[in-house]
Amino acid sequence: MMEKNRFTICANSYIESLRKEGRYSTAHVYKNALRSFTQFSGTPSIAFHQVNRESLKRYGNYLLARRLKLNTISTYMRMLRCIYNQGVDLGQAPYIHRLFRDVFTGVDTRQKKALPIHELHTLLYKDPQSESLRRTQAIANLLFQFCGMPFADFAHLEISNLKHGILKYHRTKTGTPMSVEILDTSIEDIAKLRNKHLSRRSDYPDYLFHVLSGNYKKHEEDAYIEYQSALRRFNNQLKSLARRLCIHSSVTSYTFRHSWATTAKYRGTPIEMISESLGHKSIKTTQIYLKGFELEERTKVNRQNCFYIKNCRKRYLEMVNS
Repeated sequence: MMEKNRFTICANSYIESLRKEGRYSTAHVYKNALRSFTQFSGTPSIAFHQVNRESLKRYGNYLLARRLKLNTISTYMRMLRCIYNQGVDLGQAPYIHRLFRDVFTGVDTRQKKALPIHELHTLLYKDPQSESLRRTQAIANLLFQFCGMPFADFAHLEISNLKHGILKYHRTKTGTPMSVEILDTSIEDIAKLRNKHLSRRSDYPDYLFHVLSGNYKKHEEDAYIEYQSALRRFNNQLKSLARRLCIHSSVTSYTFRHSWATTAKYRGTPIEMISESLGHKSIKTTQIYLKGFELEERTKVNRQNCFYIKNCRKRYLEMVNS
């Protein structure tokens, strides 16, 4: 019996270890990958010998047929590879050279998530004629005006992070310290979204915006579950906002991060500035040799970025009428 389900046992053991470490997001992805491979295999108990080149190729085709994106497929394959390698290390699975050679485990850079400029302008500034959608639009505006801030960072901002017109915080995903100067164009939306229901308990977070309740300690699993619910709700609201404003492109919480970066690149902003403003670590070597950009310089780029999008329709009309 043990031979029949060693892969499943190894996977569940690793997922549980991630949960105990408080890495709920990573555990969630591994759980999804295991569930997907289990559904493909047609059995709840998977042995290591069932993970072979032929089954992996068929699984890749299965995911493509279900219209999953290449980067999602890559994530699932890398999860399975990690679990298999643990089995090899434990002596439970045979080592097979380049077992995953025939499936995609890279990054598909062809997936473009940034909106065209005219659609971005419409999404951020055209009145959706709905109070709930105006709130969604206000969040979207702040994500863009906070230098393409991820929704996870936005949702977890605390009142203490905002002082003297500057947001200072650490990225939720990487722990990278960040600072963003508040633009004048952000003040109204900040006031509209500001949290008015504070916990007043020392062990619980006082969130800056009313996205999360503050009823759970930051590293509790219930806090992660609440965040996931808030993220799903926001993405659904974004879809509704896009439909209302007749936006045909796909819109998610990450759209504004990609769009900020693409707009900055389009306007000639150095890649080092974009990377630092986003809190990326993907050009580590370059950043070692370059002097860090000052907050004042990043604020100037952010202000120009936001002004450019807000006034793009005016420029378009001037061009048409000239």
